[in-house]
Amino acid sequence: MQEKARVLLVDDEVGLLKLLTITLQKEYFTHITTATTKEAALRAVYAQKFDVILLDVMLPDGDGFTLCSAIRQHCTTPIIFVSARTSDFDKLTGLSVGGDDYITKPFNPLEVVARIRVILRRQFEYNTPTLPVLFQYGPFKLIPSEASFLRDGQAIDLTAKEYELLYFFFQHPNQVFTTSQIYEKVWGEEMFGEEKTVTIHIAKIRRKLNDDAKQAKLIVNLRGIGYKFVPPREV
Repeated sequence: MQEKARVLLVDDEVGLLKLLTITLQKEYFTHITTATTKEAALRAVYAQKFDVILLDVMLPDGDGFTLCSAIRQHCTTPIIFVSARTSDFDKLTGLSVGGDDYITKPFNPLEVVARIRVILRRQFEYNTPTLPVLFQYGPFKLIPSEASFLRDGQAIDLTAKEYELLYFFFQHPNQVFTTSQIYEKVWGEEMFGEEKTVTIHIAKIRRKLNDDAKQAKLIVNLRGIGYKFVPPREV
């Protein structure tokens, strides 16, 4: 799987790019592109399709948050922020502009590889021909074989992680899951202080479901317990 995966690394620290490239190559990733500026990264994204993007927040010609938003206008490729900025505000900003994950520096390069593999495995699972033909609940239709989501017949853009989260909820209607369980199922690892990651992504897909956050009827928050997806009633 990783042999064919196309990875874009965006960071102005050349030494870090070399370290990540060497680590990925040792783990059998062979299609690696690097960029040290926002402009170079955008050129790469427009020129070819990537399976995952690692993105630093601080770049010499702009910030990674703005770059992430620009990429989201073009594609839904999974984006992992890798940054020395460790505040909750930065993490929340990264996720809210379209990031799928956020890793803080310094980090173990093998942790980055592990997170990339989780994303690639999820992408592979959601694009296999053995998936259900579709999930349909009221005006909502999710087609796993096409990785597409429709609301009232109109295609709605989702990031990779938004799609995975919605897919998870559609697979398990009326079942209650704790925030920790959701993170482990969708992000593929144990949750260590990542509750806000789940909360932000749920808020984002609520907006795309037109599910009012203050009076949510579709993705319901059971305080102190967790969340559950309640399919809309058929009219």
